[in-house]
Amino acid sequence: MNLEGKRIAILAADLYQELEVWYPLLRFREEGAETVVVAAEAGKTYSSKKGYPVVADRSIADVQARDFDAVVVPGGWAPDTLRQDERILRFVREIDKAGKVVAAICHAGWVLCSADVLRGRKVTCFKAIKDDMIHAGAQYTDEEVVVEGNLITSRCPTDLPAFCREVAKALQTRTVARQAAKA
Repeated sequence: MNLEGKRIAILAADLYQELEVWYPLLRFREEGAETVVVAAEAGKTYSSKKGYPVVADRSIADVQARDFDAVVVPGGWAPDTLRQDERILRFVREIDKAGKVVAAICHAGWVLCSADVLRGRKVTCFKAIKDDMIHAGAQYTDEEVVVEGNLITSRCPTDLPAFCREVAKALQTRTVARQAAKA
């Protein structure tokens, strides 16, 4: 799948799940997409649950939803930090409202709960936050990957191949950036 011309934001904060940042980051770069690590502070190094570093390319203060085709929210414990930042929540809401791809895996559902983008939508997530998703209005299902319009969710690192395949497919089959520009 060719993703040239697509721009994807991958959110980061300390205690992220290693594979859930690096697998999509490298996979989408391999397909030609511009992947940008977005966090609270540009240039800062964020450590994974096991200490693996990732450096933020851009600060959330310096990005606009209109400049991206998708956002990937990884799991681990980082989503608990990410959901406390109103700028992150606004970014996710704006991408969702524009019909662009919002992809969340594992504990990333916490960000979707706090962004209030789940009401009436079918999703999956790591089983430990299933109740949070339901209380936020989602229709939970235990599946490898769930595609509900522009929202793509998965449960855990072993689901990453299906998760990334569906994100790539959505980016290829939708002209999301152009649709948003016309809106």
